[in-house]
Amino acid sequence: MSRTTAPARASLRPMIALLTAYGISLVGTRLSMIALPLFVLATTGSPTRTGFVAMAEMAPYVLAQALSGPVTDRVGPRRMSITSDLVSVVVVGLIPVLHQAGMLHFSTLVALVAVAGAVRGPGDSAKYVLAPAVAKAAGQPNERVLGLEDGIGRAATVIGPLAAAALVTLVGAPTAIALDAATFAVAALVFVVALRPSEASGAGSAAEDAADSADPYFSRLRAGARFVWDDGLLRAIVGMVAVTNMIDAAMAGVLIAVWAQHQGGGAGLMGATAAVMSVGALLGALFAAAAGHRLPRRMAFAIGFFGIGAPRFAVLGLDAPLWLVFAVLFVGGLGCGLINPILGAVQMERVPEPMRARVMSLINAACWCLIPLGGVFGGVLATKFGISTALLVCGAIYLVATTLPLVRPEWAQLNRPPAAVPEHVPDALSPEMADHGVTFDAPAR
Repeated sequence: MSRTTAPARASLRPMIALLTAYGISLVGTRLSMIALPLFVLATTGSPTRTGFVAMAEMAPYVLAQALSGPVTDRVGPRRMSITSDLVSVVVVGLIPVLHQAGMLHFSTLVALVAVAGAVRGPGDSAKYVLAPAVAKAAGQPNERVLGLEDGIGRAATVIGPLAAAALVTLVGAPTAIALDAATFAVAALVFVVALRPSEASGAGSAAEDAADSADPYFSRLRAGARFVWDDGLLRAIVGMVAVTNMIDAAMAGVLIAVWAQHQGGGAGLMGATAAVMSVGALLGALFAAAAGHRLPRRMAFAIGFFGIGAPRFAVLGLDAPLWLVFAVLFVGGLGCGLINPILGAVQMERVPEPMRARVMSLINAACWCLIPLGGVFGGVLATKFGISTALLVCGAIYLVATTLPLVRPEWAQLNRPPAAVPEHVPDALSPEMADHGVTFDAPAR
């Protein structure tokens, strides 16, 4: 078997383009997460309407992501991402323009936000689906590209809301929303200039692509759903992650706020716990980018998911001292950073390239399907049984879910198949990578 040579200097360009476009787009998303609710609250004075606008964006986002996969498979993820970003420029940009002209009624705002969510869902999914083709062009393992994507997301979670809040204070929410629109334009430009169509295509044969794209839309959608259902590991991943996402939503939406109030810390304590865990997750994602392809996947996944699950709920539910709470959250965050790169790499190895967009879009949507129930579940538990019992019950559910990868036979397939192990993978900080101007100590902002 011949050894794969190190990637040429120019081959890292598509990876840099993907990560740059993803980071720029994510900055805009974080801006709108702060600016849009503040804008709605300032213009309507209604918390109820503010919450309705948030729902109006997220519901179409999830639905469109699930339904757009067959279209992305046909037109290609690069073209879908560029189209999504360009349409987002117009839709999001109309919000401050109509507001300035005095023509932005609440119904118009809801419609624009819903369209923005429906457009952004397929675009975000397309950027994720691009990872394996870009990793192949760069001669890098999937875990590295996915780890860097996840690291950028974690960094944005720590820094983005703080920067967005400062920007809204300095220039106002409408201007911040306009800047959000501008970030979509920059992300599209990066793809047009720096990512060639040939570098964004995978290994599927032309015959397979042509035959598949000739099928009707709903046939392709059903084929994607059937693929997920017939694959025992993918089916297990969806079930486990859907449950843990619901519990995480209960924590983020209700339980952490009630716990912080119970502790007498309020918003400051909530922010501190989120920051500690996010910093740990950022470091974990960067470690996955550097060395994730060398880890035993099943064990790393199980340990990472366990760390962010039962121990976190236990220290909160048992009123542990704050230093221990912060320590457990930080360590749990480290493990959390390993999860998404491993899951993404496994999906990309198991799903044929011509079906990748529809299958992975359906997986993402299915994993999110229980999130709307999380807040209700957490609120009912806390109201009927108190915050400590609610946290411990959620921790017990999390413990059962995160034990499955160690005991169920289908999870053995999580380990990397021999064909997926690259023979030559440059170290994250090796001189050959540094020569290309790529560093992994922190994502570019």
